[in-house]
Amino acid sequence: MANPPDIHQILLKYWGFSAFRPLQEEIIVSVLSGKDTLALLPTGGGKSVCFQVPGLALPGITLVISPLIALMKDQVANLTRKGIKAAAVYSGMDRREIDVTLDNCLYGGIRFLYVSPERLQTEKFTEVLKQMNVSLLAVDEAHCISQWGYDFRPPYLEIARVRDLIPGIPVLALTATATPEVVVDIQEKLRFSQKNVYCKSFERKNLTYLVFREEDKLGRLLRIVRNVKGTGIVYVRNRKKTREIASFLQKNGIRAGYYHAGLDAVTREVRQDEWMSDKTQAIVATNAFGMGIDKPDVRYVVHMDLTDSLEAYFQEAGRAGRDEKRSYAVLLFEQADIAQVMSNFQSSFPDRSTIRAVYNSLGNYFGVPAGSGEDQQFDFELSTFARQYNLTQPMAYHSLKILEREGYVLLNEAVRSPSKIHIKASKEALYHFQVAHPLADTFLKTLLRSYSGLFSDFTRIDEAVIAARNGQTRENTVRMLNHLQENGILTYLPASDKPQLTFWRPRIDVTYLDLSESRYTHLKEMAGKRLEAVLGYISSADRCRSVQLLAYFGETGAPPCGGCDICLKRKRSAGGGSDRDQIISAVRSVLRQKPMTMAELMDTAGMMDEDRAVEVIRGLMDQGKVRMDSRQRLQWDDHGIR
Repeated sequence: MANPPDIHQILLKYWGFSAFRPLQEEIIVSVLSGKDTLALLPTGGGKSVCFQVPGLALPGITLVISPLIALMKDQVANLTRKGIKAAAVYSGMDRREIDVTLDNCLYGGIRFLYVSPERLQTEKFTEVLKQMNVSLLAVDEAHCISQWGYDFRPPYLEIARVRDLIPGIPVLALTATATPEVVVDIQEKLRFSQKNVYCKSFERKNLTYLVFREEDKLGRLLRIVRNVKGTGIVYVRNRKKTREIASFLQKNGIRAGYYHAGLDAVTREVRQDEWMSDKTQAIVATNAFGMGIDKPDVRYVVHMDLTDSLEAYFQEAGRAGRDEKRSYAVLLFEQADIAQVMSNFQSSFPDRSTIRAVYNSLGNYFGVPAGSGEDQQFDFELSTFARQYNLTQPMAYHSLKILEREGYVLLNEAVRSPSKIHIKASKEALYHFQVAHPLADTFLKTLLRSYSGLFSDFTRIDEAVIAARNGQTRENTVRMLNHLQENGILTYLPASDKPQLTFWRPRIDVTYLDLSESRYTHLKEMAGKRLEAVLGYISSADRCRSVQLLAYFGETGAPPCGGCDICLKRKRSAGGGSDRDQIISAVRSVLRQKPMTMAELMDTAGMMDEDRAVEVIRGLMDQGKVRMDSRQRLQWDDHGIR
């Protein structure tokens, strides 16, 4: 490529930065030189810039494969705000909308096309792809291509076949979490011409990892939230806990909200915005929260439950401290949590007879006859489905996820889609329709005055705004839009925010449902090993937390962080005790003001390492410097023995 645009000018023009982050420039130069490239950058490391900058430097379209619809929509919106033409095609879109989007990729100047991996399997997409001027293939969340990875998605295996349709185009694979064997597997599965890996250290020097075995997790959480200034995320495993813990924090004076995938799209958006703007101090959430959210000043991430893998933990914990300032990743657990996570592991792999029964029930639920249903999409509420067929929600969910891995169905998260319209009639046909229909004429003129681009693409609309401008009710506006659709003037897509399920293959007789025993066994074995790593991490008593995590991702030889709970204990056992005087000073200062219970003291004095603080306080009690009264309150005694 002769005289490509200067990548520094592109960075400055569209992102406002004068310099790249570490490794970004090297990755971009590698891609622009035509090399297949794997970029391992930790969460918040700026992965999107690594394909968006070369995408603007190269002619034609950058094709981006991503499994996360919400993330795709966010990135398309961000690029559009910068004046860069971008679009996305994913499951759940109307077929007409997909057709218009793909046409714009051929003739409308689209520079970035985001595609869910499942779309790669459709004949329509592959035929259009052959005609596209693709200059770069970017594969986000590239670990999904590996059966060794924690989030294997079989449709990712189609990417290698797609490379045959766009020969000579470099591929840039990106991930924040990959073990050494996954790194090798990604390059093999994507058919790299030669090995080429850029890996930024996973070490986060400003992030302190702390693991506490704690019976009173709510009390410890409250003290963390009160003592660490700034906003944070509290992760839990289920939706009920998000409400309960947020309510607990609110009752104790903390501005807290909760978030999970079961909330309607508007509520999720409001909760996220309140947290992003610091109106909410703590957001209690399931793992549905956080992906694609760029908030640099998150001061703490607390896990109230164990994760299923260190990959998931590292990614979620890594949302703290992206501004390089001191932040904390705290994991709280008790013995019952270990039993619970083991039980969750077993339920994640229902027996094959259960999976077959769920598949059969699914076809009956939607009324899909055998031999039909291919590429059909349905609004899907898991709780309603499970209740109707006497299934537990975990059993139904995990059965569906295995069916998804085998390529039978796809379960999409709830994503808010605003109302959209696209005028498909020609301008001449539209004029004749307006002349023949005076009432519709006034309505259409309002649409054309209110929105641009209606002939070239699907455009977001607000029915309430249109109604107000026409002096109508919203209901009449919707009726008119449907009337115009029935007459072939436009396509109207009402707003939607429900989860969706797609049948990727025609429904088959359950007798012939092919569930690979070897793949099932392999996936279960790998999940078991990842869970063992989590249990090893929390049970370790002598190895730095940061060193453990780095070693898991293949980064050996890292020095101890010096600040995690393990490092602090090692310092004390070595006779350092450098923190003892600080704790005594804090305790003396607080208790001289008034007596307090142990919990109140921990809260007021801002003790992160409570185990060490209790150890020092007990020593002070043995010396008589601290006494306990009849109400279990601690008091400072300046006359106590030394």
